[in-house]
Amino acid sequence: MSVDLSLEEPPGRVSAEPGPRDGDQWDRGFLLWDCYFAVVWVGTLVLTFSVEEPGGAARAAAAALVVLLLAWYVVSGRAVLLTEGADQRRAVRYLTVATALFVASGALITETRLLTFALVPQCFIALRIRRALVTLAVINVVPVAGWALLWRPDPQDVFLNSVGAVVSLVFGTAVGTWIIRIIAQSQERADLIAELEASRGEVARLSAERGALAERERMSREIHDTLAQGFTSLLMLVQAVDAELDHDVAAARRHLELMQATARQNLAEARSLVAGRAPDDLRGGSLPDALRRVAARHGAAVTVTGTARPLPPGLEVVALRSCQEALANAAKHAGADAEVRVALGYRPGELTLAVTDSGCGFDTGAPHEGFGLRGLRTRAAEVSGTAEVVSAPGGGTTVTVRLPLPEPDGTPAAPEPPHPTAAPAPTPAAPSERTAP
Repeated sequence: MSVDLSLEEPPGRVSAEPGPRDGDQWDRGFLLWDCYFAVVWVGTLVLTFSVEEPGGAARAAAAALVVLLLAWYVVSGRAVLLTEGADQRRAVRYLTVATALFVASGALITETRLLTFALVPQCFIALRIRRALVTLAVINVVPVAGWALLWRPDPQDVFLNSVGAVVSLVFGTAVGTWIIRIIAQSQERADLIAELEASRGEVARLSAERGALAERERMSREIHDTLAQGFTSLLMLVQAVDAELDHDVAAARRHLELMQATARQNLAEARSLVAGRAPDDLRGGSLPDALRRVAARHGAAVTVTGTARPLPPGLEVVALRSCQEALANAAKHAGADAEVRVALGYRPGELTLAVTDSGCGFDTGAPHEGFGLRGLRTRAAEVSGTAEVVSAPGGGTTVTVRLPLPEPDGTPAAPEPPHPTAAPAPTPAAPSERTAP
């Protein structure tokens, strides 16, 4: 806070709205002010009765004024000082009465001017800076002038008391401005803490919402790539069996067996999804073996280049899911006679998966509905990879996924995706007999 204080600065309090000061810290700390004021008042009463001059009547009157000032503080002043942004009229009324009592007692006996040390902090706590400085001048100057006019003391005594009043005025101004700075700084810190707490709550809420959205997105991809594809395969097999029951019972039985295997696999994938385990095809085998099992269900061939090696589970899950999605799309859109090939390549720092079909292709620039390709790109991006789809009407389709691999020394080249093993993996897609209706 700047050392320079403008006379237009708000009151020692920092809020313009009346109300209790924020938190309990001020209330607890104000007990120290109460103790300080009490010590000053008691000391003033002791000094009042300890002097021999003036007479007993003047001392009794001064003591009565000091007691009234204490009572006025208890009745009105303390509430004003404890209230944040209190009505200035209340504050002015309190300090006007308090100043009048103090000036009267100070004119009777100079020792009662010890109360200056109690009234100065109150002025700067309750009043705006301009009013506080005016009140401070009255408190320091008027009692000395009234005392000099009432008792006609020696000029030397007047001079000494005037010097004391000036010193007290300068000291009071310094202490008062310091009080204002401390109050303003404390309030600024309190406001900052309140803002930080509110921001922290908002960040926590947004983080929870984003986490929930991310989890829903992840579960949507998992269900789409596993259970949904399995049910699609079952529907296609049911259609094939329905067409074969009357004239080709043997083929219908083969399709029924495939339906049973697909249903069992779907059930296993559903259990893995619920339990948060790795995909069923990846358990107990390598990534190339899992891709061969998935490709075999779609009648596709798999070629592996480079040296296969164990990879982080998250990368293997992304590769397997990407292969499943690409094969499912080929089964649904490439055509029954299309040839499908899967190529898995291990390169330094990169794993490449390419699924190519010789089907009818499509225009990649045209808008497409569905979740599959978008989910495929999202999966790859979660591990800092990329997914590219190249196709043209009548020219087939190639889906290429590139994933960063750990360096040979084991240093990961990309962060692990969230929930690396919590993404169960279904498999079913189209029946292996691509000629089935």
